[in-house]
Amino acid sequence: MTLKVAIIGRPNVGKSTLFNRLAGVKLAIVHDLPGVTRDRKEAKAKFRDLNLTLIDTAGFETAKDDSIEQRMYVQTKRAIEEADVCLFMIDARSGLHPYDEAFASLVRQSGKPVILLANKCEGKLQEDSIFEAYKLGLGEPVPFSAEHGLGMEDLYTELSRYAGKEEAENKTEKAAPNDEKPLQLAIVGRPNVGKSTLVNALLKDERMLTGPEAGITRDAVTSAWEWKGRPVNLVDTAGLRRQSKITGSLEKMSAASTKHAAFMAQVVILVLDADAVLDKQDLTIARQVIDEGRALVIAINKWDIAKRKETLQRLNDKLQTSLTQVTGIPTVTISALKHEGLDKLMSAVFKVYDRWNIRIPTAPLNKWFADVQEQNTPPLGKNKRRIKLKYITQAKTRPPSFYIFSSNPEGLPDSYLRYLTNSLRETFNLGGIPIRITVRKADNPYAGKTKKD
Repeated sequence: MTLKVAIIGRPNVGKSTLFNRLAGVKLAIVHDLPGVTRDRKEAKAKFRDLNLTLIDTAGFETAKDDSIEQRMYVQTKRAIEEADVCLFMIDARSGLHPYDEAFASLVRQSGKPVILLANKCEGKLQEDSIFEAYKLGLGEPVPFSAEHGLGMEDLYTELSRYAGKEEAENKTEKAAPNDEKPLQLAIVGRPNVGKSTLVNALLKDERMLTGPEAGITRDAVTSAWEWKGRPVNLVDTAGLRRQSKITGSLEKMSAASTKHAAFMAQVVILVLDADAVLDKQDLTIARQVIDEGRALVIAINKWDIAKRKETLQRLNDKLQTSLTQVTGIPTVTISALKHEGLDKLMSAVFKVYDRWNIRIPTAPLNKWFADVQEQNTPPLGKNKRRIKLKYITQAKTRPPSFYIFSSNPEGLPDSYLRYLTNSLRETFNLGGIPIRITVRKADNPYAGKTKKD
């Protein structure tokens, strides 16, 4: 049984630090600036023998209008509703805050089990704050330090009690096994192009915080999902601005989180605004994705309000002139806000994913290799002799990578290598994915042998 645990509290009490510690890896951005976390962030964790689903939440702040704070508050309330148990954190160094008391009232009203953690209790100076925490009405506070790992034994004991109850209540439930590994799918792009809106549309849930403000998403957030029975880990990311415009440590951390998510993904959806397709920053992102060997799909968002003919012509022109290293990149027009074109987008994602995993049988691969050399023979080398390309083999997949063995690998010009790559892509339908071809020196069968041998 997996216990769903929501980590809640006001801003800057150490929720993301505890989330990272329990997850065993730095998944959430941790910064001294209050309110860094905005979206609900989930992760699977193994805490000794306990299977946990952790939910990191935004700091509790009250707001009455349609501000970001109000939308963060709604997301936090949803996390409480979904959780089996809440870890309510307070800052024992600074003592109780009015937000702590307001939040305690909200948690009590939910009826969910609560474990009260008095965080930042590295010394004896916090004893007064620990005693003060009793007045929240959430039971006995557990002295704790998420940063230093103090109090983990007590936390395990408390969680074990609730894990036992959940297991007893759900002992008849058995989930159908799905052995297929989930596709790692990252959504990237410039700020305010509709990435989070697209994620919400795919999930059919207001999972991600959205709004007219640019740069709402600060951290990469993964959501487990299925499309037509196929498991997907869907990753929303912070918008990427030009490197020269990135200022401050928090924005640098957000950019690093986005790049890490994109480079660890298998397929990347680059979301473009229909009014400004493939500007300089879009091209930079696309090149980085391709250089890392990821499969790429381009989604043109806000298609419902676009000048369609002009947009497609502009996109095709830029792809042909500025992104020549990968041809045939799938481009899909969508409206995330109106949920239009989403099945077509996911179909393109899985098609390009299958190409990224392709292994070409040896016989057709070598037939192509002979045919392509017959159509356009290799050039002369520096010694004025024709370069001999002996054979080709596929070294690996993800992305498809090939070795060509030659008597003179250093002499083969880049132009002929591009010719081979383009022909290989066209013959075996490998559009939209990077292809890597390495020319290696063929072994000399007579090397090391004497005349007597």
